[in-house]
Amino acid sequence: MSEDNKIKDYRETLLLPRTNLPMKAKLPENEPNFIKFWKKRDIYKKIRKTSKGKDKFILHDGPPYANGNVHLGTA
Repeated sequence: MSEDNKIKDYRETLLLPRTNLPMKAKLPENEPNFIKFWKKRDIYKKIRKTSKGKDKFILHDGPPYANGNVHLGTA
């Protein structure tokens, strides 16, 4: 395989922040509490009331890297 045909790993070229904080959101534990909070305060109903009569906004967002490895077209 020629050098041009190799799959490139760009992880080392990204300037991502380094932190000592854990990357866990404990979503399986916390999500039920979020949902209770939203239901208790009727958040969905308030959002619907606020947006009534406004133009619809639709965000079509697929899975990350839906068409393979990250490449220039991803940007």
